[in-house]
Amino acid sequence: MNHEEAHLHLSAGDKRLATLISRSRRYEIEPNSKVRPFYALAESIAYQQLSGKAAATIWKRVRAIFPKRKFLDPKLVLETPDETLRAAGLSRSKVAALKDLAAKTIDGTVPTASAMARMTDDEIVEQLIQVRGIGRWTVEMLLLFDLGRPDVWPVHDYGVRKGFAKIFGKRKLPTPKQMVKHGRRFAPYRSALAWYCWRALDEAKG
Repeated sequence: MNHEEAHLHLSAGDKRLATLISRSRRYEIEPNSKVRPFYALAESIAYQQLSGKAAATIWKRVRAIFPKRKFLDPKLVLETPDETLRAAGLSRSKVAALKDLAAKTIDGTVPTASAMARMTDDEIVEQLIQVRGIGRWTVEMLLLFDLGRPDVWPVHDYGVRKGFAKIFGKRKLPTPKQMVKHGRRFAPYRSALAWYCWRALDEAKG
């Protein structure tokens, strides 16, 4: 992805956005060539609906179940008793999701990184939401932060919607449908747009 081209495109689209870009931490996400979809999605499941600190503690405990492995192995996860995973702090639903992810990785439902490289964003979404506990938002975060896809527009993300409202002076939080409409003029660089919506929110928090 050409980051400079993305910044020029977004800045030309709106002066308020251009001002924000000029003073914010730059969007410079690159595709992670070493991404492991199973590992990345397993971590996402562990982090769902938890504060970062609490989730990090639980994830560290899950990793400790497999001390000699740098990455989780789906076969070993499937073989691990539910009670062991629960003792690490995972809820019953997260244990079920993690094991479904492991099974679907083994059977090929979850594509490999090399397979994903040949797939469109929508194809990846359709494939991965078949996994229990994996919704569109989780896949969009994988597409944006791990795969470095340039035109991901997570219209259901509360932070993106709130940041968008702040940038463009909207009194009410835009609906996902409105976000789809408003975002069209910033294609094909809506991943960068999402990034700056989050940065706008950071500014608002001080």
